[in-house]
Amino acid sequence: MTMIIITGEIDLSVASVVGLSSVMFGITYQAGFPLPLGILISLVVGAIAGFINGFLVTVVGLPSLAVTIGTLALFRGLAVGFLGTTAVTGFPETWSDLATSTIPGTPIPSIMIIFVIMLVLFALLLHATSFGRGVYAIGQSPVTARFSGVRVERTKMKLFILSGVLAALAGVYYTLRYGSARGDNATGLELGVIAAVLLGGVSIFGGRGALHGVIAAVLLIGALASALRLANVTSDVINIITGTLLVISVVSPSFFAWARSKWTRSRGKRGSGSVTKLAEPPTTTTHFDTTSSNNK
Repeated sequence: MTMIIITGEIDLSVASVVGLSSVMFGITYQAGFPLPLGILISLVVGAIAGFINGFLVTVVGLPSLAVTIGTLALFRGLAVGFLGTTAVTGFPETWSDLATSTIPGTPIPSIMIIFVIMLVLFALLLHATSFGRGVYAIGQSPVTARFSGVRVERTKMKLFILSGVLAALAGVYYTLRYGSARGDNATGLELGVIAAVLLGGVSIFGGRGALHGVIAAVLLIGALASALRLANVTSDVINIITGTLLVISVVSPSFFAWARSKWTRSRGKRGSGSVTKLAEPPTTTTHFDTTSSNNK
């Protein structure tokens, strides 16, 4: 999501892809497929979902906001349609225990190993490769990026497919973590994802942002949500707080930019007034001695 928003696009369908991949994982397990094959099928489904988003945005030329709102409903409808109100449970304990296990000798969840690996890979991709520089260039100006040799459409397509694959991976983990594949899994998750990205300093207008700020925001939102749950705060209140953080993260950069420009203009006016006053030539008055002139 970070890289997609830096290009000036957005993907609101990630939570629905999580739910759809969870359902596909459950269906394949119920049909007797080996779990590794079920995971692979779920990742392929996520890639297809990302490809659909990317195709509509880059080839058809539709705005990503409208496209992903539509696919949000489409993918969620497919997920619910495949399973209805039922749920697939009874996954092997070996896999469920792996999803809930911790690193030996520490209280750190084992999933953090995958998280750190992904963090390193995407940090290198965004901040240390020509592909990442192209992502920033697209966010600054797609036309300029295209003239600079960046394949704008291909880059966006790759990012949407990556978003779908990672959302599908999250769907598999979500299923094993909670032991249930349901069509409504991860409903509303896109709110937290986008809030973390924008709160981490990524501009909603594209072209600006860094991955370390997003990671800090993820940890902040996660710690805040966990603390509120321990305090018996309902999920509705947590959503309100997350939504408030999202609004603040969107509004605050524009507000500070407006305040900075106003302060700069007022300072410039004061400075130009002082310069004008210093530049004014001294006023001299010439007196003519009319008496002397008449005598002459």
